[in-house]
Amino acid sequence: MANVLYITAHPHDHQNSYSLAVGKEFIEAYREANRNDEVMHLDLYQMKIPHIDADVFSGWGKLSSGTAFEQLNPEEKAKVSRLGELVDQFVAADKYVFVNPMWNFSFPPIMKAYIDSICVAGKTFKYVEGKGPVGLLGNKKALHIQASGGVYSQGPSADFEMGHRFLNVIMKFLGVPVLEGIFIEGMAVTPDQAPAIKEKAIQQARELAKRF
Repeated sequence: MANVLYITAHPHDHQNSYSLAVGKEFIEAYREANRNDEVMHLDLYQMKIPHIDADVFSGWGKLSSGTAFEQLNPEEKAKVSRLGELVDQFVAADKYVFVNPMWNFSFPPIMKAYIDSICVAGKTFKYVEGKGPVGLLGNKKALHIQASGGVYSQGPSADFEMGHRFLNVIMKFLGVPVLEGIFIEGMAVTPDQAPAIKEKAIQQARELAKRF
């Protein structure tokens, strides 16, 4: 049995989002093909994800110097504790499915906040003398589903795409060997083809779900 984190970063629902619509089809097909696996949906817009701010740095600094957790102030306790919960949950999972729209060539800021919460030395990577950082999640799998009005996965605008490229770097940093991608793109450029673009991505998602 595998544990899957289905991580979505969109303020709308699947009826008003290309990325969520395709993600929904993927996860339903995945559940059908993997009935014993456990899928947990993390709707980032409905979760408390602390930003790494002065309270977090202060709390981490105190803990690293030997201060007991109970001696942190309330803000430090709440934020440090919550960040610890998020990274532990991520480490415990076997597979990750990230779903988001492209905003300004990248993903929504709530996704970056979540990524910051899971990049923790000693949990998802470690520093090795002579090698630098080494990822600790080499036995995991990841998929990224992203929708965009233009075409950015290939062609003349590919250099502008920073969401999938950033997530790919992060997965490699954490040791995840492969980040697969499903791109729903071009709906704003060719609106008359939007239904066909969506349907093609759904079929791709359903097929990938069988082997993911």
